[in-house]
Amino acid sequence: MYPNPVADGDVGEYVLLRVHDPIEVGGWTVGDGETTISLPNETLSGLVLVAANVTAARRLRASASGSATGSAGNATPVVAAGLSLSNAGERIVLADASGSTIAVAEYEDAPEGERFVDGAFRPLGATDFDPATTADVRTRAFVTPDLAVPLEPIRTATGSVRLAGYTFASERVADALARAAHRGVDVRVLVDDAPVGGVTPRQVRVLDRLVDAGVHVRALGGERARFEYQHSKYLVADDTAMVLTENWKPSGAGGHANRGWGVVLRDPGTATALRRVFDADWTAPDARNWTAVAVDDDADPAPAANGTYPARVPSRNLTVDSVTVVTAPDNAERTLVDALRNATDRVLVLQMGAERDGVLLRETIAAARRGVDVRVLLSSAWYAREENARVVDALNALADRESLQLTAKLVEPDGRFQKVHAKGVVVDDSVVLGSVNWNDHSLRENREVAVVLRGDAAANYYADAFDRDWQGGTRTPVPPWLAATTAIAVLALLGVLARRIDFRD
Repeated sequence: MYPNPVADGDVGEYVLLRVHDPIEVGGWTVGDGETTISLPNETLSGLVLVAANVTAARRLRASASGSATGSAGNATPVVAAGLSLSNAGERIVLADASGSTIAVAEYEDAPEGERFVDGAFRPLGATDFDPATTADVRTRAFVTPDLAVPLEPIRTATGSVRLAGYTFASERVADALARAAHRGVDVRVLVDDAPVGGVTPRQVRVLDRLVDAGVHVRALGGERARFEYQHSKYLVADDTAMVLTENWKPSGAGGHANRGWGVVLRDPGTATALRRVFDADWTAPDARNWTAVAVDDDADPAPAANGTYPARVPSRNLTVDSVTVVTAPDNAERTLVDALRNATDRVLVLQMGAERDGVLLRETIAAARRGVDVRVLLSSAWYAREENARVVDALNALADRESLQLTAKLVEPDGRFQKVHAKGVVVDDSVVLGSVNWNDHSLRENREVAVVLRGDAAANYYADAFDRDWQGGTRTPVPPWLAATTAIAVLALLGVLARRIDFRD
């Protein structure tokens, strides 16, 4: 039911019935205790729309289903009836010709702009995708900054390019997109309208230039946003897809700072699954044209990353047994939880951070208690170091108390990259990589996209990359009081004692 549309007088409110098998509904009724309406004397099946203003209801149905044209709404049988749904609450009863109750739906306090589905209110346009799996997929596995994001899928596209990102400020990728648009390719870019720290002047400049080049740009968010953040990072170019842990900016996709994981997927089935997610978000009620987004003038104007690092993990072309596209908040949590619960050999976690009480870390610990070899490697970047050190200490202390095969460390970049921004895990012979952070908020509140790559070839590739970072050195967490004391001592001895202090293992 959609009882409280964002419209004067709640124009377009509706009840949607699902008839599982064709059946004669003559004499059936829908009522709220005050008003009762009769269904037509017809055989119906599938979805049946009951609304006073059918045109408005169809339009809202199209928005809810992610249909750009509304054809899904037009194909649904309708009953034009004046059933009025109260915003304060209703009990709607579907009864057959004998008066026997077939189904009941009841709600209280309908939020504006949200649909009541399966016993709960959800924002209009909320999706409920199932994981989508394709077998025998040709891939190119890579890690950043050892390899900047490959641009071949954009450069060779002939039909369409769909790019989703949390932020977008890469001149390199923008150039490729603009050239594709100039060739007549339908190019669309979807970003978050209010990332943490604000939309930077660089991002404004780059996205404005894309619009001028004929690229369609939209942003998700606003007052009725379906997600806290549009945080996914992926690309679909014709029948090729690419999924990343990195943002579309020089530090990530450009290969100038971050350790991240990525994969190019040469497969129509995977591309179709990702395009379906993109199209649902592109046509959702909270998607606005980029030109309508208010820009924060106080956003951080920090210069673009321009570091260079030695390439130690070359990219590799692999054929994986299967690829599964997962999304949050739709299905990523149960997919990851199932993977961790079924682990029997190894769990290797490379993350920017990990929530100590989050479901994923709990399942990781549970795997270690079953005898699985577990290693957790977290970022040592200044903004994550303190909390990550606490997580590392807690995990290692737990391992000592319970004699678990569980070890946690802070990564030491050691000149190979600037910081870890990856969101990846190797579980036995599978890999999960994408935008999902190791916390409950990411799983339940954000739009996230990840892929599960199954097969020894992919698992061993990313496990080898993990091992290289694991062996690269770790920084022992230093308590704040000790750091301050050390700084004072060094200043006092400066010029008197030339001695290098090294806190590495």
